[in-house]
Amino acid sequence: MRPNKPSQLEMQVLSLLWQKGPCTAREVLNALPDGKERAYTTVLSVMQVMEKKGLLSHDRKGNANLYKAKVRQKKIMEPVMSTLVKNLFGGSRTAAMQMLLGKDVSQEEIAEIRQLLDEIENS
Repeated sequence: MRPNKPSQLEMQVLSLLWQKGPCTAREVLNALPDGKERAYTTVLSVMQVMEKKGLLSHDRKGNANLYKAKVRQKKIMEPVMSTLVKNLFGGSRTAAMQMLLGKDVSQEEIAEIRQLLDEIENS
């Protein structure tokens, strides 16, 4: 089953699950990065819909369901990023990178970016 395009909230849920691994709906609610107040039932309902869309699956652990991403990050992120670069930066990856880097980039992040560029260049 091909997953549907995730909503903003669904993207946040997926991002958390890719980063942290399997989580309960309560753990996801407590870790959502946008800081909005949401009811537990709202997050649970969204995650159940995501499961029906083929984006998540769950395993039972005691009385709780542990949800995990069923799709790979790359499969979701590549089309999202391509659309973003096309629509906001006229297709220019350079312009997108300049905007992302801005002035608040740490030396550690610069080193990581250099390493990624070296890997791309050498592949």
